[in-house]
Amino acid sequence: MSVWNYVVTAHKPTSVSHSCVGNFTSPNQLNLIIAKCTRIEIHLLTPQGLQPMLDVPIYGRIATIELFRPHNETQDFLFIATERYKFCVLQWDAEKSELLTRAMGDVSDRIGRPTDNGQIGIIDPDCRLIGLHLYDGLFKVIPFDNKGQLKEAFNIRLEELQVLDIKFLHGCVKPTIVVLYQDNKDARHAKTYEVALKDKDFVEGPWSQNNLDNGAGLLIPVPAPLGGVIIIGEETIVYCNANATFKAIPIKQSIIRAYGRVDPDGSRYLLGDNTGTLHLLVLTHERERVTGLKVEYLGETSIASSISYLDNGVVYVGSRFGDSQLVKLNLQADASGSFVEVLERYVNLGPIVDFCVVDLDRQGQGQVVTCSGAFKDGSLRVVRNGIGINEQASVELQGIKGLWSLKSSFNDPYDMYLVVSFISETRFLAMNMEDELEETEIEGFDAQTQTLFCQNAINDLLIQVTANSVRLVSCTSRELVDQWTAPAGFSVNVASANASQVLLATGGGHLVYLEIRDAKLVEVKHAQLEHEISCLDLNPIGENPQYSSLAAVGMWTDISVRIFSLPDLELIRKENLGGEIVPRSVLLCTLEGVSYLLCALGDGNLFSFLLNASTGELTDRKKVSLGTQPISLRTFSSKGTTHVFASSDRPTVIYSSNKKLLYSNVNLKEVNHMCPFNTAAFPDSLAIAKEGELSIGTIDDIQKLHIRTIPLNEQARRICHQEQSRTLAFCSFKYNQTSMEESETHYIRLLDHQTFEFLSTYPLDQYECGCSIISCSFADDNSVYYCVGTAYVIPEESEPTKGRILVFAVEDGRLQLIVEKETKGAVYSLNAFNGKLLAAINQKIQLYKWMLRDDGSHELQSECGHHGHILALYTQTRGDFIVAGGCWGVPSRRVCE
Repeated sequence: MSVWNYVVTAHKPTSVSHSCVGNFTSPNQLNLIIAKCTRIEIHLLTPQGLQPMLDVPIYGRIATIELFRPHNETQDFLFIATERYKFCVLQWDAEKSELLTRAMGDVSDRIGRPTDNGQIGIIDPDCRLIGLHLYDGLFKVIPFDNKGQLKEAFNIRLEELQVLDIKFLHGCVKPTIVVLYQDNKDARHAKTYEVALKDKDFVEGPWSQNNLDNGAGLLIPVPAPLGGVIIIGEETIVYCNANATFKAIPIKQSIIRAYGRVDPDGSRYLLGDNTGTLHLLVLTHERERVTGLKVEYLGETSIASSISYLDNGVVYVGSRFGDSQLVKLNLQADASGSFVEVLERYVNLGPIVDFCVVDLDRQGQGQVVTCSGAFKDGSLRVVRNGIGINEQASVELQGIKGLWSLKSSFNDPYDMYLVVSFISETRFLAMNMEDELEETEIEGFDAQTQTLFCQNAINDLLIQVTANSVRLVSCTSRELVDQWTAPAGFSVNVASANASQVLLATGGGHLVYLEIRDAKLVEVKHAQLEHEISCLDLNPIGENPQYSSLAAVGMWTDISVRIFSLPDLELIRKENLGGEIVPRSVLLCTLEGVSYLLCALGDGNLFSFLLNASTGELTDRKKVSLGTQPISLRTFSSKGTTHVFASSDRPTVIYSSNKKLLYSNVNLKEVNHMCPFNTAAFPDSLAIAKEGELSIGTIDDIQKLHIRTIPLNEQARRICHQEQSRTLAFCSFKYNQTSMEESETHYIRLLDHQTFEFLSTYPLDQYECGCSIISCSFADDNSVYYCVGTAYVIPEESEPTKGRILVFAVEDGRLQLIVEKETKGAVYSLNAFNGKLLAAINQKIQLYKWMLRDDGSHELQSECGHHGHILALYTQTRGDFIVAGGCWGVPSRRVCE
């Protein structure tokens, strides 16, 4: 086993902490910039919606981002600060279409206590300085010079230690900040300071406001000419300014931490609270004097961490706790009284508090089921490496040997017919007026034999290849136009065709090349090869989509793939594959402008080569295992991009990203044949033949990870899978808020692991919450149980002094409580240990054995324990070893004797 581990990010960060709007990429373009942990996303606002432009990694977790426009500049710059006190200023170079770093530096201090409420980064509206609050009692200033360049930073002593928020005021002669802080008696106040850049010190500001709402936590600076600041509390909203204007309005109790300005003059703001409610705050004013405040309910969104108003009533709601959303604010309320319409959702996996790995399809392909989100945005997410096919229709059909789709005319954008081949017949399905598939006839086709290949051809013709002949049929009359018949004593074994060419293998190594000329089949060339042909392909990869200058041929005996030139069938390149497994499918394709030759073997392995479309040269040979059975390769299109589908016992989609081939599993157990079937009723769909079934399905977005969401409307904390009962169990809590009080209700819930349908719920006691859950069996008992560790979180207690271990059995899809064991503390961790149960309870590691009573019931009996920890939070076991982790110097290792 290697000492080194290769760690790679499987999924980019999705939790949104900050967002801002401005003219970053051009003076005339409106951009939305989103901060996601260690990445910055830059989007362009277009009439069609948000268009992604750039996804930039940042070396560090982003603490703050701000857009600003220096003097004499026509577009905005971006200021970014990280949690490790690094900062940079970025500019977009429109000519080179790249980001430029205008400034960067380190703003850390050798001494200082980091702020408890997180870093604050603000920029003076007149671009005179950047202000940072990183350490208690210090305000760091980075001044701008006259040319917009940053000068040397310095610190100013700040008297207020418990700072909650700082903002710059607009319309001030000197740079002025307003500080929201809490004193040592837990009262909250606001105070203003002028920043004297020459003296590098604060000067007493124009106003202050004492004894604010005890829940005040957010400042919103109001632009000139109104000026002043809005102070957001839990029960009141206050407006103050230097002219002694003081306006207040009561609100329903809530915690508001996100806001977005709607109008440039600052007369309207969007507010998002901790329940996901979106409000509109309106400042009523007469000229430059604020006369009152008004709050209006708009609707429900995800719990917002950032709000950015884009244009025309469209708002981006970024969220740490749920999916981020693009919403539209309507003028009229819907039936539920909401003005909010969700236009688009952006999946967010975070915060993940627990997960389990399960193999739901029993294919050796693990899926991760996560406890994601928080509060009302809590959910379970099923994350798997692969692509989902969503079945739209299916029919039972046994013995399918091939599938092809045909159009009613060559230039028709949609497919009309589905050709289904069997061992001794061919059947034709067509879309009727009700967008349903029904059986039909194509008179010119031979329906009494197996079809080897079908294709739309130029001049509105259809091609059918059978063992005895190649038939040309008119699309309009459906009658036979021309026919090529195999020579006596020969039959067609393998065939491939495109819009104007047909390539056949007729046994004994004979290769026949036909072309369609003036609605006639013309035999252009015949070649005799030394071995039998196993597969072939002439999919066009050049500039002409109807004609290929190359053909790929797979061979028996010497196990090789060969490239021939057309129309002369001259051998250009021979590539020996090695081994004893015959190539069963070859494909010429172009993905992201790069040409490839793919060659699939009978044992599930796939070779890929870079192909020079001009010379036929093969380079960059690679081999990958996709399954264990023979593979069949076909191209298909999804959202205008070409991909490859590999049908086998483990079907796979092959696609290109950044000119690199990637492989994603498909959520189907086994696929024998596939063809694209793009109809008006089922656009961009696939026809898929499985064992005994033909189905039509749409394919998910082509991506490495597929994420399925099971919304809970509550927060899941711990999760566990039990394969024997085919269930998932998780501990969760629901946050309840009324006008009078807040409360939490905790549950143990049981789900079906395939359908994720709720099967059973066990409510916990008041103040009791689930801390741990495992699935295990005990010595001398063949049954499998769910074991749950809980704690009673009493508000008056600093640490839980009471908890329970609950043992459940799943009977008829219900949770049945078998054993209940009280503990003297919180059960932070549970583990199976040699047929017994190991529990971490506060500062003690306790081992329980499973006992059978005389009356046939069971109980957990304490066997031994180990004290000596401050707090035991985690345990793991292997053999006779127990490793415990928690609040002490180093992990503790014990041997149980």
